[in-house]
Amino acid sequence: MSPTIYDIARAANVSKSTVSRVLNNQTNISDEARERVLKAIEELNYQPNKLARALTSSGFDAIMVISTRSTKTTSGNPFFSEVLDAITARAEREGFDVILQTSKNSAEDLQKCLTKIKQKMIKGIIMLSSPADERFFSELDRYGVPVVVIGRVSGDYQHIYSVDTDNYRDSIALTEVVINAGHQRIACLHAPLDYHVSVDRLNGFKQALALHQREEIPDYIVDGGYTQQSACEAAEKLLAGASRPDAIFAADSLKLMSIYRVAAQLDITIPDDLMVVGYSNELLSFMLNPAPYGINVPTQTLGDRSSALLFDRLQGKPTPQRSLVATDITRHA
Repeated sequence: MSPTIYDIARAANVSKSTVSRVLNNQTNISDEARERVLKAIEELNYQPNKLARALTSSGFDAIMVISTRSTKTTSGNPFFSEVLDAITARAEREGFDVILQTSKNSAEDLQKCLTKIKQKMIKGIIMLSSPADERFFSELDRYGVPVVVIGRVSGDYQHIYSVDTDNYRDSIALTEVVINAGHQRIACLHAPLDYHVSVDRLNGFKQALALHQREEIPDYIVDGGYTQQSACEAAEKLLAGASRPDAIFAADSLKLMSIYRVAAQLDITIPDDLMVVGYSNELLSFMLNPAPYGINVPTQTLGDRSSALLFDRLQGKPTPQRSLVATDITRHA
């Protein structure tokens, strides 16, 4: 059985509180007592319980990463795994542990966050998505723990920071590529509007149509859900109908993959029969044939920038409240 703090106290002939002060590097203890405690620790090969120390000191050296979505809705979406890789690499360099949190809903997410904050289990939070309903942020902001959100934050908060791309303007630019190519029947396959990123990308698509006096066609604007199955079903709804669009704007890489898959099943040739633009990533753009015309979301940069901002805050360095990552529209060969 491993020795406890009580065993150390008995061996050193001191109180339990004295042992605790030594373990937490407090100064209100005599040199003689400190030496006895350190000697007892060495002789008994005592390994401090990390949780117990955290509850009586400054807490764990840990950050929490929140997907804000259940594993069912993130499975198959490369964005989350790629960003998480960048964050964990930075945390490892800083000597921090990473706690990954998923929940069924925002209320459960918030409750788990607050529990870990109150128990000093985390020193900072990175959120991989930005909920359109920002009551989550308002509640977290009260506790003074730095929170970095990968996504747009519209409210004003003291401890909430944002790292994002300009999804609204990027979506206008992507849609204008299709318009300038002469296409008339332009569809949009988007994600559910629970998050700022989805809202901004759909609004950018609609704004581009309005700027060019193009009418919105309700049947051409389809929610593709969060899963591979729902995305493919939505793509089939668009492509198998009698009035098929001649171009589609895909609001994320999952929707992009579903369009390519369904088009192949229906013998629709890209780009001859159907022009596809949208948000992708470097690996997906490499794998798809022909490679899509669009924006490779800078997942590595978003992960690097968000984790760097969080650790700067933890070290007391000045940081911007909002940080924008540049993107480029790429035409792949």
